[in-house]
Amino acid sequence: MKVFKTIESLQDNLSIIDKDKTLGFVPTMGALHEGHLSIVKKAIKENDYVIVSIFVNPTQFDKKEDLIKYPNTLEKDLELLEAIGCDFVFNPTADEIYSANIKSESFDFDGLDEVMEGAFRKGHFDGVGTIVKKLFELVKPDKAYFGEKDFQQLQIIKKMVAIHKIPVQIIACDIYREKDGLAMSSRNTRLNKAQRSEAPLIYQTLLKSKDLFLKKDINFVKDFVNNAFDKNEVLKLEYFEIADSETLRTSGIKIANQKYRAFIAVFAGNVRLIDNIALN
Repeated sequence: MKVFKTIESLQDNLSIIDKDKTLGFVPTMGALHEGHLSIVKKAIKENDYVIVSIFVNPTQFDKKEDLIKYPNTLEKDLELLEAIGCDFVFNPTADEIYSANIKSESFDFDGLDEVMEGAFRKGHFDGVGTIVKKLFELVKPDKAYFGEKDFQQLQIIKKMVAIHKIPVQIIACDIYREKDGLAMSSRNTRLNKAQRSEAPLIYQTLLKSKDLFLKKDINFVKDFVNNAFDKNEVLKLEYFEIADSETLRTSGIKIANQKYRAFIAVFAGNVRLIDNIALN
């Protein structure tokens, strides 16, 4: 497995890959867990070569303390990737990516960024769009793989690729969960014992909301979720929304033949956890 720190070394090595070989790409911010590895394994299965980026992108953090607290486990990450057969890793510094101008581009995501995560994390998706676009331009992959845990991000990246006509196929990967249902996240390691014990309520509530959605109206489902977290002393609900799976537009009424998804964000102390589920 080759590890590149500079854009020059990355492009020199990728340029020698035969034109008839496919390159899969998995962008990450490191602190890898089994969820990340499941995505990399899918990419390995579907491509001749796979590259993983490990880069903690400063422009997508709306709170500096979250950037500072983000775990750095590079040595372990590299061991895990080599063990499963990853070919290349790109691990640049912020200066290498942004030069001296560490700031986001401004994007038009056709409203996909204005709800849920976008409403609560101003500028977040401009930061995501900026780094993903830069990485696509540098790596030039045939396929890029993203987990559905960040479903809104996935839809936004698909929109960006379409708007900018970037020649890459975006592959969605299933949410990888702990045995108790908690969606795997690098943030889970920051939960204390009590928080970790209560955290499975997030997925349990999503499952129940899916069941209720088939029988009740949207307001009933939202009231159920709000009540479930009002009763919990450890977890604090930031938002729960039901939205169209494609447009991400939230709605108060169900429309026939439309696909819906439930989105949730919860605080456990100062640790913010997100999840989502297809409702129909």
